[in-house]
Amino acid sequence: MIARLSGILADKTLDGVVLDVGGVGYQVAVSLNTLTALPAIGHKAELFTHLHVREDAMQLFGFATREERKAFELCIAVSGIGPRLAIGLLSGLDAAGLFTAVANEDVARLRKVPGIGPKTAERLVLELRDKVPRPDGSSKASTRATSGVAAGARVGVFADVAGALMNLGYRPADAERATDLAIKQQPDASVEMLLRAALRALQRD
Repeated sequence: MIARLSGILADKTLDGVVLDVGGVGYQVAVSLNTLTALPAIGHKAELFTHLHVREDAMQLFGFATREERKAFELCIAVSGIGPRLAIGLLSGLDAAGLFTAVANEDVARLRKVPGIGPKTAERLVLELRDKVPRPDGSSKASTRATSGVAAGARVGVFADVAGALMNLGYRPADAERATDLAIKQQPDASVEMLLRAALRALQRD
């Protein structure tokens, strides 16, 4: 089992990165949240990893934190959720956000992530609610408590999208302008959807 990789970041795309470890390039699939946390190409990086083995292939998935890896491994244990869908889920929610949504049985929040339908969201809550760490002092979230963090969450989304664009090589001013445009056009979209919209805007310029 490959549990961790440390080396030089050789390449990065929206789908994953290549990490050069002692002259060997490892192709690693990552979430957008991990992509945002990684340094620029050519710098040293570390990833906590999960090796997914199938009959016809082996694939590495990488995570910026142990918590994100734990969230991934919990997700793929849920019936009907494969590793690609789990990575997509962790692109729309970070580990803490996923744990909170499941602990609070917030099916509506889970359904906002692309690829997560109502049945899948309900399965996530049903199968993981007794396994995820609960937020300090949490109880089932009330509507008012949930809406109280919404504005702050949007600020975090802006930083995540703009940061991912800058990690892909775009200038800060261009990244922030494209992010602002994407959020204005799709205010309730996930990080992944906003990042793709911002990239399209940059490519049109």
